[in-house]
Amino acid sequence: MKDLFQLMPDYIRSKIIQRSDIAKLTSAWRSDNYKQVFTNGCFDILHSGHVYLLYKAAALGDKLIIGLNSDASVSRLKGKLRPVNHWDSRAILLAAIACVDAVVVFDEDTPLELIKNIRPDVLVKGGDYQLNEVVGAGEVKSWNGSIEIIPFLKGYSTSNILKNNQ
Repeated sequence: MKDLFQLMPDYIRSKIIQRSDIAKLTSAWRSDNYKQVFTNGCFDILHSGHVYLLYKAAALGDKLIIGLNSDASVSRLKGKLRPVNHWDSRAILLAAIACVDAVVVFDEDTPLELIKNIRPDVLVKGGDYQLNEVVGAGEVKSWNGSIEIIPFLKGYSTSNILKNNQ
């Protein structure tokens, strides 16, 4: 079977950025005065709540960058039965969303190093976080960025979807 990425159109493939290339891309965007927004997650079973969060996040700036947990990272965080969908499928689905400008996979348990490399203007997390729990908040504030917590779209969560389908 052909490589999954090769089956995708260029506009989707071009949004999936190698970790080694993300700093160069975001630096170029910064030079062009684009306000950059960063969020991250597993996005294991993409649902309406995720899409809502991404569109709300994108509205806070000019470029939306998603840090996507690798399969190994998801397994460490969520357990050995996760992820349900592999990183390449998750990355393609995210890149296919119009408001998403870049998807970059990270293998660590937190996106802290990625945040430090990207240096976003806005760091966004979903409504299950308190400001003091947001990884990278101190760093983003240190370069005068802001932290935004987007309230959940009630009734939509991967955990509930998995629980209801057992």
